[in-house]
Amino acid sequence: MGGRLLLIDGHNLLFRMFYGMPDNFYTADGVKYNALYGFVCAMEKVMRMVQPTHVFVSFDSPDCGDRRELDEAYKANRPDYSEMAPEECPFTQLPAIYAALGRMNIPYAEIHGCEADDVIASYAVKYAGEYDVVIMSTDRDYWQLVSEKVSILNYHGYDSTLVTPHTVRQKYGVEPAQFADWKCLVGDKSDNIVGVPGVGPKNAAALLEKFGSLDCLMEHTDEIPRPAIRRAVEEAKERLLLNRKLILLDGNASLPLSAEELRYDFTRPGDTVRFCMDCLADAVQNMLLSVKEEP
Repeated sequence: MGGRLLLIDGHNLLFRMFYGMPDNFYTADGVKYNALYGFVCAMEKVMRMVQPTHVFVSFDSPDCGDRRELDEAYKANRPDYSEMAPEECPFTQLPAIYAALGRMNIPYAEIHGCEADDVIASYAVKYAGEYDVVIMSTDRDYWQLVSEKVSILNYHGYDSTLVTPHTVRQKYGVEPAQFADWKCLVGDKSDNIVGVPGVGPKNAAALLEKFGSLDCLMEHTDEIPRPAIRRAVEEAKERLLLNRKLILLDGNASLPLSAEELRYDFTRPGDTVRFCMDCLADAVQNMLLSVKEEP
């Protein structure tokens, strides 16, 4: 079939634009729209850079799916945005971003029952044999999906970089297929996931180089050379199994839209900027109308 499938982590981009864009984007009525402006401009640049034949933007719902039930500490370090003033909360601008994506004819969905990255992973796993898959996100959880057919776009405007299997090997000393196991060992502070005490990035890479996988490592802990690390891994086996459930993107989530529904007719590059700015203007107008309609 061929083509290029662009999968965008919508919440990742929302947060980056809300906290990364200057805090001086306000309408005459005082409605903040910096994340909306940054989001639409980023979409314009990325669509021109990647020129996808298919595209999907995935957004999280307020829940964390089954992971919070597995571990109540999972993402418990995140702020409670429900207590923030509207101008301090990124989610206040989300309806306008949805409106802009609709105006741009870009398929998107808010995911319920699991996390957005599970759905993105499922699209990548299912369609990597048919399309070149590009995942746009700075979340390194996606690095476990990297292959010759799946790359990660680390978006920084025109300084964006592409994560390939070579990138993963060079950065962490493991293969992409080992990256989830590597994270199980070292933990993930951003998601409040605890790793094995005393096992840092280099030790984790060395263990996976020797044993190949987390399963093999746990089956042969008696062969770990350093006594302190051997003891730490033995004592952390239950934690490691839990970490894998929290970290692994297994590609088994339901897909909200078919591949045909993700088809995107790329606007001619010369028209893209004007088109996106028109979409932005419409979305800002919708924000103003919604504010005026609030009691």
